[in-house]
Amino acid sequence: MIEQIKQSPSYKWWAFIVVAVGTFASVMDQGSVNVALPMMAEYFQTVLPTVQWVVIGHVLVISALLLPMGRVADLIGLKRVFILGSAVFIGGALISGSSDSLATLIIARLIQGAGAAMTQGTGMAIVMATFPESERGKAIGSIMSIVGVGAIAGPAIGGFLVDVLGWRSVFYANIIPVSLSILFGMAILVNQVDRNVPSNPDKFDWVGAIISASCLLVFLLTITNGHRTGWGSPFILMSILVLISLLTFFIWWENKSDSPMLDLSNFKHPNFSFSVSAGFLIFLGNSAVLFLTPFYLQRVLDLTPRESGLVMVPGAICMAVLGPLSGRLSDKFGWRIFTLTGLALCGTGLLIMTRLTPSSSILMVLPALICHSSGMGIFYSPNVSAVLSTVARTRYGVVSAFLNLVRNSGNVTSIAIATAIVTATMGSQGYLPSLEHVQAGDTSGIGSAFTSGLSNAFLFLSIFIFLAFILSLFKFNKLNTLDT
Repeated sequence: MIEQIKQSPSYKWWAFIVVAVGTFASVMDQGSVNVALPMMAEYFQTVLPTVQWVVIGHVLVISALLLPMGRVADLIGLKRVFILGSAVFIGGALISGSSDSLATLIIARLIQGAGAAMTQGTGMAIVMATFPESERGKAIGSIMSIVGVGAIAGPAIGGFLVDVLGWRSVFYANIIPVSLSILFGMAILVNQVDRNVPSNPDKFDWVGAIISASCLLVFLLTITNGHRTGWGSPFILMSILVLISLLTFFIWWENKSDSPMLDLSNFKHPNFSFSVSAGFLIFLGNSAVLFLTPFYLQRVLDLTPRESGLVMVPGAICMAVLGPLSGRLSDKFGWRIFTLTGLALCGTGLLIMTRLTPSSSILMVLPALICHSSGMGIFYSPNVSAVLSTVARTRYGVVSAFLNLVRNSGNVTSIAIATAIVTATMGSQGYLPSLEHVQAGDTSGIGSAFTSGLSNAFLFLSIFIFLAFILSLFKFNKLNTLDT
């Protein structure tokens, strides 16, 4: 039966299912763990900022290892790295669920982050290696729909598990689906997805791997601590100096290396450079919406967590549905019209959000979120297709990892910028410049100050969407035709 599957026209979808199960578990894990943090803090008798390192450490390891793991997959095979990463992820989940100390839990989450980096850096590449180039957009859109469903399910499933079974269950919940992904992956993928591994692979760029990981660690620590220590503090200024030095050395080293971690010559192609930049800008402009809107819904409009979650669901469903549809259509009609349409919808959603007040109706919030999420769904698949059209299949692993890295960096930076604007606005109106104060506050004045900051933040972030729109105007609509 296995051989029949591998020879059948539906093989690509079996390979997709293997990746989809692992991807869903990884995305769901992040949302469910966030929900469990308060109970973890209570169990370990510590404060929430301390237990947040369960999440922060996990994200740091993923970001630091994405590029190296993507390059390793290109050299030794996508399947090997994906299966090993899934096994490491399960090991980290087992240790996390059985941890009796916060230190053990954080270390286990670092291990789990390493496994997640290996799967995230290879999952999309496996799908790309399995689907024909004429269906690239459809494949990417389908993966993004899984990401959307995982993002919706994570907090909901996590909340249910924590209420019924306790915080440890959010880690154990990953074991069965990821184990199935491993078993089916070992049986179905075999070596098919590794057919592009060179017979004499290049040497691994250890220097590039170390420097790229160091760059990401310094960048993320700088961004996430800026609003706490002050953007003009000696720590932040020194971190920025170190980051610039590391980045300069990384560019110099990659340009002179015979086997670079990331082939910087790709940036000479307009589709690659414009699409990567537009992708970073859209995450820079949009990610803070999903982070800050629940604060507004729960602390300003006084909705329950369950009610606020329901408000977020329609937009996420739109993203999950429109992603594959946009990808499928872009395979036939080109990328540019869909990236521009997606950006226009994102910008419209943000501008609606700038008009929110402490007394706004849900009927104003809901269309804004639907526009925002629909725009993301329509934009992402064609944009990634444009990037991958410029690189060789032997580089799919590292480029897919790089795109995940761009997304993660955009997410973190967006939240940091928006949080800084919101808290600065609150401070200028005489309130403690902290989102924790919004959570604890019970006066209408705090809600009004927060909403004012929210409007300022969303207006500023809309600039990034506009810049992404301009860049997308000048992309090649097809590989060899500049359509402006």
